Amino acid sequence: MSLLAPLRETLPARVGIDTRGLAAVRIALGLLVLCDLALRLPDIAAFYTDAGVLPRSLLAEAYPTISQLSLYLLSGSLAWGTFLFGLTALAAVALVVGYRSRLAALVLFVLLLSLHARNLLIANAGNWLLRRLLLWCAFLPIGRRWALDARHVAADRGRAVSIATLGVLVQVVVVYAVNAVLKLRGDRWVEGSAVQYIYQVDSLTVGLGDLVAGTPLLSVGSHAWLALLVCSPLLVLARGHVRTLLVAALAGGHLFMFATLRLGVFPLVSVASLLVFLPPPVWDRVERVTEPLRARLRDPAAALPTPDDWPTVPRPATQTLTAVALAFVLVWSLASIGFLTVPAAPVDPEERRWDMFAPQPKTADSWSVPVGTTTDGQRVDVFRGGEPQFAVADSGATYPNVSWYLYLTSLPDAATLRPGFADYLCDRWDRRHDSRLATVELFHVTQEMYPEPSAPDRRSLGTFDC
Repeated sequence: MSLLAPLRETLPARVGIDTRGLAAVRIALGLLVLCDLALRLPDIAAFYTDAGVLPRSLLAEAYPTISQLSLYLLSGSLAWGTFLFGLTALAAVALVVGYRSRLAALVLFVLLLSLHARNLLIANAGNWLLRRLLLWCAFLPIGRRWALDARHVAADRGRAVSIATLGVLVQVVVVYAVNAVLKLRGDRWVEGSAVQYIYQVDSLTVGLGDLVAGTPLLSVGSHAWLALLVCSPLLVLARGHVRTLLVAALAGGHLFMFATLRLGVFPLVSVASLLVFLPPPVWDRVERVTEPLRARLRDPAAALPTPDDWPTVPRPATQTLTAVALAFVLVWSLASIGFLTVPAAPVDPEERRWDMFAPQPKTADSWSVPVGTTTDGQRVDVFRGGEPQFAVADSGATYPNVSWYLYLTSLPDAATLRPGFADYLCDRWDRRHDSRLATVELFHVTQEMYPEPSAPDRRSLGTFDC
């Protein structure tokens, strides 16, 4: 008997992915991209045009290398930004319905890379994970089930087993494992108080977050979440019910975060990434439940063309690309937690690692107060209107959405980008009011919130002429 025989028997069960799971991930990622675009659309002029907070000249100065990855640099007009948003939405729809699925995933990866590189301050870990999942999808058979690509082919009820399936599984586990290592370095996570700190920060909590803040269950939740992160390698090593229960527990934690914290689509992207670990019995049950709906949508008489499966590159080349991508994931992740040293790169691995409130959670609330002085001497809050207020602010008014939250909380550490924000505020004020602004002074206020709120600390980020 060959020594590799046991490996051949156990490997597919651990690194193989049910093709229905791949289809579910494809649909989920496409829908999440559409939701994310809808959330960004109201601020498209503010964040993605030359008339906004980050004109292309300032972007190129602040990020000379990464900015070249963005198609948005071809024009700074609102029309061009709107066109790219529409193109991204079209690619997301193609991914959802499964039309040329792999090509749609690759196109969507390029378009999202362009979108995020246009304004790095409003891209969080969820955006990075979303892009990487889409890139892996370009090498996976995501169109074999529940897709237009599979409409005229025999149903595929098998598992996909390849370097790419191993790669996407490792990618997801690495996110949790790196986060676990970083959290274990923080004393507040080990002692169980970290989650209590997080929920005391008003600017972070939304929805049900204010209701659970301060409850004793948060201490239990802190230990439980850390334990789940430490056990995350079992997503690959375990099988059957153990793997399913771990997926359910992690997904439940992410859904709780989505309902209580200002994290955008990040928790939902994490839930989508977990779908690849669900075993065939789960998808058998899903198909039984959804069969009536799928039967109504199915049209055997349809004569739509069946596209050839992307990619057209030779299989050895595809395997080489996926192997390189897997090696990159492993090396970059080890470098991000200090286990490896990599040559100088445009982006430091430690600046783009899966830290998420680690090693220490955020303990201070913060808000921005841009104070404008009009030509007749009046002082106003040029972002929200009215008189400047430096006391504890309403987080809903301070941060209208996740994009503004990410941007304004990053501004204190991005000195080169502050003039762009000041110019944007000056232009916006002058368009909306009869009085004109002479100067804008940017203030950032912080307040420690745990265990008891401290006195707010006001800091000026600079004064800028209009």
